[in-house]
Amino acid sequence: MKPLIFKKRELKNLKKRNLVTLSHPDSILSDQFRTIRANIYFLTEERKNKVFLITSTEKGEGKSTITANLAVSMAQQKEKVLLIDANLREAVIHTIFKIPNSIGLTNVLTKQVSLEEAVFRTDIGNLDILTSGSISYNPVELLATEIVQELLNKIVNVYDIVLIDSPSVLEFTESRVIANQCDGVVLVINRGKTELEKTIEAKRILDIAHGKLVGAIINEK
Repeated sequence: MKPLIFKKRELKNLKKRNLVTLSHPDSILSDQFRTIRANIYFLTEERKNKVFLITSTEKGEGKSTITANLAVSMAQQKEKVLLIDANLREAVIHTIFKIPNSIGLTNVLTKQVSLEEAVFRTDIGNLDILTSGSISYNPVELLATEIVQELLNKIVNVYDIVLIDSPSVLEFTESRVIANQCDGVVLVINRGKTELEKTIEAKRILDIAHGKLVGAIINEK
């Protein structure tokens, strides 16, 4: 089965606007995110697939901003959503939402705090956020533990859907490590920037890592 292609248009100024799904819910951009959301719901209609990794081939594809807006769009539909920032090298989710990052994923994985203590509950629908956290460790070593799978097993019993923002799959190993622990992987591609060869290589790497590529969001400028 070929991956579904979720086209995302008019993203030229999305980084400047950040949470357009929150500030302009009736805009064309917000409508495009609702289309993406509907496609993902199609994949989860049997409620078996709940955890999705959002990654890209390399930096600068707009992945984190797209993931944040998609999470908001889902939460606005009364779904209980958890957005996890697993980009431990260059975390940005907390800056997009303007929330603290004093505790988060790293603190939970090192068992310094519980998941309940680390999750930030927003006032955006049913959206919760688990930021990257304050502790700086080797990301690959930290994310390649059984604790990650234990955490995801716990999370799926609490949330309707989980989105994980991760580093680019070609540049950092940790995205490959997490990919096979998720129900699906969505690849963000910048049509004007991403080379076809890199897209093919990203799919090959995900296949080797036993990550299930279910679709791509094409960021068209």
